[in-house]
Amino acid sequence: MHFFGAIFLVSSLTHYAVADHHGKKNNTLTAKEKAGEWQLLFNGKDLSSWRNYMLSQSMTQEVNEKWKIEGDAFTLTGKGGGDIITKEQYGAFELKLDFKISPQGNSGIMFHVQETEAKAWRTGPEIQIQDNDHGKDPQKAGWLYQLYRADVDAAKPAGEWNSVHIIITPEKCVHYMNGTKYFEYVKGSEDWNKRVAASKFSKYADFGKPTEGHICLQDHGNVVHFQNVKVRRLD
Repeated sequence: MHFFGAIFLVSSLTHYAVADHHGKKNNTLTAKEKAGEWQLLFNGKDLSSWRNYMLSQSMTQEVNEKWKIEGDAFTLTGKGGGDIITKEQYGAFELKLDFKISPQGNSGIMFHVQETEAKAWRTGPEIQIQDNDHGKDPQKAGWLYQLYRADVDAAKPAGEWNSVHIIITPEKCVHYMNGTKYFEYVKGSEDWNKRVAASKFSKYADFGKPTEGHICLQDHGNVVHFQNVKVRRLD
């Protein structure tokens, strides 16, 4: 079996394990994850794997102080913290994280972000984070913003933890929300290009074009919490 095909077979059979860490110690790797070469992007103690997008030389610290560690999570406590990105870049990868959005809140997870535009979302596709019940954006939590939507809603309400699991490779990308498969697509395919052309991203020449880049967490002005953020390279 092709290498990536094997990955997808294993992932499709095991994606329901995304919730297994609940009840266990947060922000740690299991023995199985360590053997599978997963890496923590948040160890529960610091944000050393992250920095602000377009980090200015005038900034005295790598992550704005409005991003705070609170208990087992790290939290954007208010508008002005700025988007944060991983220090490392990823091409083909698998990502898992938990988020909890505030009432009426909005945020996002982007990938393959490059610092060539004023805003991270102008290069990196965004997985929507939102309070689906009271949010103002028609794009729902877990959807790939203006590109791919789910036929079901597996998101939990604001104030509750949700688990996102994405697999990104050149052959296929697959998204899960709380263990439910939302959709799959091929980045750069004819279908992908048609959808981009019909979206607000069509005006940005580099949108969706990078095949590697930073993972980004968005400051949309609302309180949002993250924990159990882990990644593994598939290339």
